[in-house]
Amino acid sequence: MSGVLTIPNLVSSARLAAIPYFWWVTLARNDIPQAAVLIFVIGGTDWVDGYLARRLDQVSEFGKLLDPLADRLMIFSALLAGLIAGVLPAVIAVPLLVREALVAVGAAVLARMGGGRLDVRYMGKVATFLVYGAIPSFYFEAAGVAPNVFGPGGWIAGSIGLILYYWVGFEYIGDIRSAAGGDRPGSVSSPLRNHKE
Repeated sequence: MSGVLTIPNLVSSARLAAIPYFWWVTLARNDIPQAAVLIFVIGGTDWVDGYLARRLDQVSEFGKLLDPLADRLMIFSALLAGLIAGVLPAVIAVPLLVREALVAVGAAVLARMGGGRLDVRYMGKVATFLVYGAIPSFYFEAAGVAPNVFGPGGWIAGSIGLILYYWVGFEYIGDIRSAAGGDRPGSVSSPLRNHKE
C-alpha cells in the first residue's frame, strides 16, 4: 500500500508532533518525571504503528520513511535533552548520540548513491527496545522515583543496548558497501524488513 493517509502513519505523525512538547517539558519546565513518561509512551507507540501497518495491510513507502524518522528524532532528543538536563550519564548518552549521527550519515550517503534506504535488522529492533527502556529509567532515577530499581535497570539495558547498537551499526556499514557495489543490502533478507529498527 503506497498511501500516505493511513492509520499507522497518523500514529507516527503523532509521535513526531510530541517531540517539541517533550523538549518543553524537559528543559523549560524541568519536569523530569513527565519527560520520562513521555519517552516511555512515545517509545510504546513505536511498536503500535508497525503492528497496525501489518495488521491492517497498510504498509507504505512513506511509512517506511516516517516511522524510523520518528524513532531517530525521539531517541536523539531524549539523549541530548537528558545530557543538557544532567539526567543521563555521558558514558551512555554520548556514544549513543555518535552512533545515531553515524547511521544518519550512512543512510544519507546510501541515498545519494542511489542505493535506496537501509532495511532494518532484527538486532536493531532489540537494541532500540533496550534503549527506549534505558533512557526513561535514567530520567526516573534522576527524579528520585525508585532509584534503586530504575538506576540499575537503566545501566543494564543501556549497556546492552549500546553494544547491540554498535554491532548493528557495523553490519549497516557492510550493507552500505554492498549497495555501493550494486548489491542489495544484506538486511533485505530480514523477515522484519517492512518494520522499523
